[in-house]
Amino acid sequence: MPFIDLSSPQQPNSNPTQPPAGQMPNLPPSTAASMPVQPVQQPNQPGLNNTSTTNNLLSAAPEILTELPKETVFQFNDTPAPSMQPGEIPQAETQNLGMGELNLAKPLDSNVNKTEAPVETAQSSSTSPFSSTSPVVPQVPTIKNEVPEQLKPIEAPANLNQMSDNTESTNVTVPSPQPEIKESLPSLNQGGIELTGSAAKQTETVEEIFKKADELVESKQAVPTPSPQIDSLKPADASENYYAQKAKMDDFLAYAEEKNASDLHISTGYPPMLRVDGKLISIGNQIMQLERVRELFESILTPEQQEALKADLDIDFSHSIQSGTRFRVNIYHKKEQLAGAFRLIPSRIRTIAELGLPDVIYDFAKLPHGLVLVTGPTGHGKSTTLASIIQEININEAKHIITIEDPIEYVFPRAKSLVDQREVGTDVKSFSRALRAALREDPDVVLVGEMRDFETIASAITVAETGHLVFSTLHTNSAAQSIDRMIDVFPDAQQAQIRAQLANVISAVVAQRLVPVQRGGRKAVLEIMIANAAIKNAIREGKTYQIDNMIQTSAELGMITLEKSLVKLIRSGDLTVEAAQNYTAKPDELLSLLKSN
Repeated sequence: MPFIDLSSPQQPNSNPTQPPAGQMPNLPPSTAASMPVQPVQQPNQPGLNNTSTTNNLLSAAPEILTELPKETVFQFNDTPAPSMQPGEIPQAETQNLGMGELNLAKPLDSNVNKTEAPVETAQSSSTSPFSSTSPVVPQVPTIKNEVPEQLKPIEAPANLNQMSDNTESTNVTVPSPQPEIKESLPSLNQGGIELTGSAAKQTETVEEIFKKADELVESKQAVPTPSPQIDSLKPADASENYYAQKAKMDDFLAYAEEKNASDLHISTGYPPMLRVDGKLISIGNQIMQLERVRELFESILTPEQQEALKADLDIDFSHSIQSGTRFRVNIYHKKEQLAGAFRLIPSRIRTIAELGLPDVIYDFAKLPHGLVLVTGPTGHGKSTTLASIIQEININEAKHIITIEDPIEYVFPRAKSLVDQREVGTDVKSFSRALRAALREDPDVVLVGEMRDFETIASAITVAETGHLVFSTLHTNSAAQSIDRMIDVFPDAQQAQIRAQLANVISAVVAQRLVPVQRGGRKAVLEIMIANAAIKNAIREGKTYQIDNMIQTSAELGMITLEKSLVKLIRSGDLTVEAAQNYTAKPDELLSLLKSN
């Protein structure tokens, strides 16, 4: 950085030699007015005194000096300077202005009123005695090394660190960083400013320096935004391992929704897991401890549900998060520890067309009465398919629909139909009791979430026999297995009667699988059985083994086997042959269909 020459023309009758180091040269008033350190006024100026000079210096001094030429000298000095006594003046010493260094040499004026009040300035340990020939050189007062009010630490909002609803909020002090001025201000050379010994040019240079300094100080004194505290966890600002440590239960569920997962599993001794496209994926690698799992589950359980969990050792219920998405929840014990499964229920009910189901499914929504079953393994879209059929009735027909679920999954919006949804355990004690009561509630359509025991199966068959349309689900793999399962739950003495009743009321059975496709996601493959006269007779006579052949030979009625559904996906490029063989119990028949067609 070039040398700053602040020398001005020498005064008459003054020593033509360079003033000693430590003395400050005099500058013209026009130049001094723009300088951060004001010189002493000339003797011919009225009203001159040391006190006013000091006040001028204080008012003109900037709050914070920034990068100045290298020849300037400033030093940090936190030690308070002793007060000046009358008749004394310090030698030109370095002064504490916060940062930077400044040394302004100036000739001293010989005519200074010695009776003025003493000037209190910052000085070093060495001073020179005051005399008539020694001018008063006002010094810039020491600026105390204090943090301005706007740069003092601020306190974060109380809810910033509120880790959960039951945790008291605490204030976090966010320190305001001190500006690193030397790294921020450009140098004079970078600004294209050439420093010379000319006072006029020096004034322009100093004005430019302080202008830049003021701008930088204003920007640095802005209140900083507190660093985000991981409080209400979001996947964008926290690692996956954090979920196992401090995330709330709704954070896990929101993460599952974001990842388009069908299920979330939280189990003691394992990391949290998501089921995405049928595959389990861990959320991080942190093992969930029992106390952590209990804390998560208790945050969404009511006191009554907590008592029920202790008494029954497992519990089913539904839970909604802030976005409105619902989850079907089952919390259970395992080896005296806790685990839970959370099934995501989309907030919007997809239509039959959106699900890619065959057109024959529309016919099931138009049946006046009968029993329609949707079967398949857990997690393969049975509830979604049933919801699309019920929504088709709700939109197009003015009927009374009663749903009996444990817990309620899809919530049907208000449309043409009257939809009453009852939850087992909350609105009714059991499926069988709800079905018996439904006969006195004037229903047109009854949805039974699941037929778990022979009492529920018997009640559902009875409701269908009385002229109502009943939909329900079973955990079976094919249409023929579904018929056998319903009959086999009854005692031997009642099975003949149940065969006859079931043959009269059965309308259709849909066996469903969800298979992952090549471009991502899953699609439903179906086996559809429509109860014609031949199938009803086979059920009545106990010849359910003939049902598979009847489905193969009745494609004109809308029936289809699971293997034909898989072949369609293979030929469309959505599924490979190897993957398709994992979803059928008849791989030889699958390969035969591929070769024949």
